[in-house]
Amino acid sequence: MCAVLRYREKMELVGWMWMWMWMWMCVLCVLKVVYSSIICYWVSPRRIQKIMEKQGKRFIFWNGVEPRLCLTETNLIKELLSKYSSLSGKSWLQQQGSKHFIGRGLLMANGDDWSHQRHIVAPAFMGDKLKSYSGYMIDCTQLMLTSLESAIANGQTEFEIGEYMTRLTADIISRTEFDTNYEKGKQIFHLLTILQNLCARSTRHLWFPGSRFFPSKYNREIKSLKSEVERLLMEIIQSRRDCVEIGRSTSHGNDLLGMLLNQMHTNKSKSDLQVIMDECKTFFFAGHDTTALLLTWTIMLLATNPTWQHRIRAQLNQLCNGSQLCVEHLSKLTQLNMVINESLRLYPPASLLPRMAFEDIKLGDLFIPKGLSIWIPVLAIHHSQEIWGKDANEFNPDRFASKSYAAGRHFMPFAAGPRNCVGQGFALMEAKIILAMLISKFSFTISPNYRHAPLVVLTMKPKYGVQILLEPLSDL
Repeated sequence: MCAVLRYREKMELVGWMWMWMWMWMCVLCVLKVVYSSIICYWVSPRRIQKIMEKQGKRFIFWNGVEPRLCLTETNLIKELLSKYSSLSGKSWLQQQGSKHFIGRGLLMANGDDWSHQRHIVAPAFMGDKLKSYSGYMIDCTQLMLTSLESAIANGQTEFEIGEYMTRLTADIISRTEFDTNYEKGKQIFHLLTILQNLCARSTRHLWFPGSRFFPSKYNREIKSLKSEVERLLMEIIQSRRDCVEIGRSTSHGNDLLGMLLNQMHTNKSKSDLQVIMDECKTFFFAGHDTTALLLTWTIMLLATNPTWQHRIRAQLNQLCNGSQLCVEHLSKLTQLNMVINESLRLYPPASLLPRMAFEDIKLGDLFIPKGLSIWIPVLAIHHSQEIWGKDANEFNPDRFASKSYAAGRHFMPFAAGPRNCVGQGFALMEAKIILAMLISKFSFTISPNYRHAPLVVLTMKPKYGVQILLEPLSDL
């Protein structure tokens, strides 16, 4: 405590030294839910904005016995995430909170482990390999659209679109990750969804000494689910390895899992099986949950701003001219790209970037000692009027007509620097395909039953879902 006080005084940092266990949730993470039929895009925590106005853009707060530095200066953030990416990473507490869910996969790895995993995983999300996934995305989306058309034919008009997006993105990641083992992949992802929710609840107890060893109901369920998930994953992995060993196949497959196994086989590594299972679980979280939320929030924004539906639809008709959507069209859908960027700005799925300093770091005039936790409040930065102007809390995709905003240091929905999201190309391609196909088939408006209640736990979710009214374009 005394060391932190001396550090705070030396660096002229302000801070609330009385802010204990759960106060940080009020400041940075959990938004107070005030639901309303009036949709307000100002979802950034009010308290952090007030602290920044009164006490500056950097301040110390406490989480239990751990001091944390909240950093909002984007020039320093850029330097930290780019220049010092190898000297910072995920803390022990973060790794403990997710070890049963995604383990030590790419999202939670540090140092040489992270570099090794990134080297293995990155080729799966580049160039022609990335484009090859578009077929899965189009096929799965067409099945969802057919399901919606069938429901409308039976008299249904209101849909909780978040449920559809969750099922669709799970379907897509199941096929891209497991291909021929698709059905077993769906079973694994169902268990992982339950495991994710249990792990999110259990993290609140991590500060209590020995809590992770206590045989509580949560801990028993988590360990049981983890064992079952890894058993199913090992069945798929072993069956593919057996096929290669007996000569039935020369490859472990062309899907994401096959790529990881081929890499392990080439390197003749026997110690990477747990890493491969952890990567499979990481793909699920990063490629399913966050993309589903991006789609859900974007559809909500389009439902409340139908003019942008018309603009996107007009560009789609001009580009496709009656032909089927293909991956080559996506980069030319500028109106859709602008809407997606604005959605990511207003409702970033990951509203916070936490880092731990592994060595002493100097950012401009700011000294960060080894062991200090750094929190980057992406949500607050994305809603800053100083950065984005007086309309920062309004839906205005035209701000992204210039590429400088999307490429600037102020916009970080996928983090920044070497540790940025390796699957961002996959997520954006998936989102563009799904939204383009949906808009080409349907017109939609927000339902009177929709209650606007953004809630941040691990990601930003609509607490009560997003209800929309769908109407086929053929009926208009």
